[in-house]
Amino acid sequence: MYFKIKLIGFLLSIGYLGAQVSTKIRLNQIGFYVNGPKTAAIIGSTATEFSVKSVDRKSIFYTGTLSAEKTWAQSGEVVKVADFSSFTQKGDYVIEVPSFGYSYTFSIDDNVLVPLNKGLVKAFYYNRTSTALLKPNAGIWARNAGHPDDKVIVHASAASTQRPAGTVISSPKGWYDAGDYNSYIVNSGISTYSLLLAYEQFNDYYDTLNLNIPESANAMPDILDEIKWNLDWMLTMQDPNDGGVYTKKTNANFDGDVMPEDAKNKRYVVKKSTAAAYDFAAVMAVTYRVYFKWDSLYAKQCLEAAKTAYNWGLLNPNVTFTNPGASTVNSVTYPAVSTGGYGDNNLTDELEWAANELYIATKVDSFYTRGFKNINSYFLPSWPNVRTLGLLSLIQNRKSLTDLALADTAKMIAKLTTMANNYSNYQKNTSPYKIAMGQNGNNDFGWGSNGNAANQGMILLNAYLVSNKIDYLNAAVSNVDYLTGKNAVNYSFITGFGDNSVNYVHHRPSMADGIQAAVPGWLSGGPSGATGDNCYNNTQYLALSYEDDATCYTKNEIAINWNAPAVYLTGAYQLYQKLNSGEPNAISDFLLTNKNEEVIVYPSPASNNLSLEFVANVSTQSKIKLTNNVGQTVVIFDKSVVSGNNKMDIDVAQLPKGLYFVNINTESQNFVAKIVKE
Repeated sequence: MYFKIKLIGFLLSIGYLGAQVSTKIRLNQIGFYVNGPKTAAIIGSTATEFSVKSVDRKSIFYTGTLSAEKTWAQSGEVVKVADFSSFTQKGDYVIEVPSFGYSYTFSIDDNVLVPLNKGLVKAFYYNRTSTALLKPNAGIWARNAGHPDDKVIVHASAASTQRPAGTVISSPKGWYDAGDYNSYIVNSGISTYSLLLAYEQFNDYYDTLNLNIPESANAMPDILDEIKWNLDWMLTMQDPNDGGVYTKKTNANFDGDVMPEDAKNKRYVVKKSTAAAYDFAAVMAVTYRVYFKWDSLYAKQCLEAAKTAYNWGLLNPNVTFTNPGASTVNSVTYPAVSTGGYGDNNLTDELEWAANELYIATKVDSFYTRGFKNINSYFLPSWPNVRTLGLLSLIQNRKSLTDLALADTAKMIAKLTTMANNYSNYQKNTSPYKIAMGQNGNNDFGWGSNGNAANQGMILLNAYLVSNKIDYLNAAVSNVDYLTGKNAVNYSFITGFGDNSVNYVHHRPSMADGIQAAVPGWLSGGPSGATGDNCYNNTQYLALSYEDDATCYTKNEIAINWNAPAVYLTGAYQLYQKLNSGEPNAISDFLLTNKNEEVIVYPSPASNNLSLEFVANVSTQSKIKLTNNVGQTVVIFDKSVVSGNNKMDIDVAQLPKGLYFVNINTESQNFVAKIVKE
């Protein structure tokens, strides 16, 4: 099993080994990087010391002093912190507090977050629409196909001259959005972007990450294959006649607690909207730059789709979305729609995001004049507030901007680091739990609060990329700790990961499949003050306002826009490796300002020759080798890329058929590409 279930932790929790796990010792139930920060929260203890012990508690490896106590306003708890960051020995351990108890087990390892990251990405596969999940890929969560969506009806609210009400279109693929079986462009926009940014920034890691999905044997990185499943659906949501984008593909009402194959209600595309058009345009513009080296024709198709959607938005700048009521057209009644609305009355941020992404893709200054505005304030990303996504893209791609935007790069970075400072200062100096989550008080604990924690981590990691400031990296790690158990309700909020992970999430396949364990890798919405489901609600201490119950959709639903930033946060592998090196400020080749040598490898599949094309002249000789899919070196080419050359061919005719990785190493870059030899 790729997700973490520890037998020792289970035995401890039931007292089999002679002691009960203390629910008052809260920590990351997955584990810690070797040289990274390591802390646990101790709730309501009078003790002054703690120990790091072997899982059988017979050996003591580290002893430390607990911090002074603080009270967390969002939970009412009196908290002390056990800091064992200086303990760097790899292994599995527990924390013991005298006369208080033991913690769940945790690991210390160089690759500690990799299984968790893979699980969070793989969750998107489990939520694919229009396909069966087969046992070799899905294991016990295999299921039959549902929602082929090859005969989707244009709802009366979406009718146009070229596509009148009742027109039948094909709109397959995509991801089920959350606990329900519908798909929404607005929420898909921020979710897909977060995954694309994860790949764009950490492609060395994701290029070789095997997710065991049906496409794993092809040349494209698995995460891009998974994202493309959703991109293909998004493209079907654009009206080819005018460029407008339907807001959602949906039933009229939510399905019951049934499996996808048993959900037989009619499917509709519903009303075009400005937010959908701009979100679509932004994502497709990002797709162009990320996918170009993998599939240039597809990338160009996406860029053209982005432009036409953007132009529709300019012509229709204030088309907001609300669920339509019932209507009758030509004697046919179209039902009222009551599924998720994702309504948004402020569309300036969507316009800015789309304009920024199209500017990066085309380098046309007129897009930028509608994009970054120094007068704007930037806030934590969320589906109704996407302005900051464009800011992250501009900073990520700042070396390729035109002079008009280059003059603003210092201001862009300042906007980002101002946000990050709020989180890192709170985490370092104020938080009783030593986490960034809670910096905004109760405002952090709205519906989907765990998505807030993940997005805070994304802001912090981007700030670290442009600054080398270790406080940002530490604060990002602290929110990983929060999501995996160092929180006021003592849960790891990711299904299947951790000794005390949530399990009864509001997610129809998990509720209807008859399997005790929830579909793994889903981040629960988390504690919130939201109401509507008649579940437990702590109105005084919102960090405690949570229940692991499938009926509690305001606390325990899952959603793609919460999972996606959690993927980003846990997949910043190269950054966390700097912690392991003991030199967290030495980003060197990984720092964005140095990532100026891109390589395109084609064709794939390859028969005889493989071509390598450097977008910029290489500055030094580059050694090239091929490894197989288990990391063994197959051949080291005696050729090398010589400074000043842009292209070279290598002979692969004698290689056996199969999956390989091309490894190119220079003094300033390590590049890995997946290819198939046919």
